[in-house]
Amino acid sequence: MLHIFHDYLHAKFPITEQEFALIEQVAIQRRLRKRQYLLQEGDVWKYDAFVCKGLMRTYRVDDKGQEHIIQFCPENWWTGDRQSYVTGEPARYNIEAYEDSEVILIPKADFREIRMKIPALNNFIFDLLERSFIALQNRVNSNIMHTAEEKYAQFLKTYPDMSNRVPLHMIASFLGITPETLSRVRSHQLKK
Repeated sequence: MLHIFHDYLHAKFPITEQEFALIEQVAIQRRLRKRQYLLQEGDVWKYDAFVCKGLMRTYRVDDKGQEHIIQFCPENWWTGDRQSYVTGEPARYNIEAYEDSEVILIPKADFREIRMKIPALNNFIFDLLERSFIALQNRVNSNIMHTAEEKYAQFLKTYPDMSNRVPLHMIASFLGITPETLSRVRSHQLKK
């Protein structure tokens, strides 16, 4: 599992074996079975988490029992509840393995210390957070401004193989549309 994380980091910036050894000393390797939680609503999130294998999903259940998927995290993506991580408040979201998954967890305090020792890692994480913020803004804008067709097209661009990995009702939940609307969108696209 650690070799996957090493290869990922090495592809993003030059990291030495000595620098990676600092990460390796504090990294927690976690295997999750399908439907096992990495984080449950109400718990405090204290890690940076990297998905080495499998598929995670972040979601919330509303007062009516309706599930709202916030994010899918396939291999080579980071996951977590940023608000809980930063504020120490209980998480509002659940993070669950949709497939059997392998995740690297790095405790918050350890990761901050390591980032100060490895400036290239700190710069990479800063860039990652900026891109995450941009993605969040784009998602909000899409929910406000785009049609169901445009949302689905963007979903396929962002998650090219996801339609083969998760059922349509989950994709619809992620897009904020009904499964029936998604079915119509897909049917219309097939006719083109």
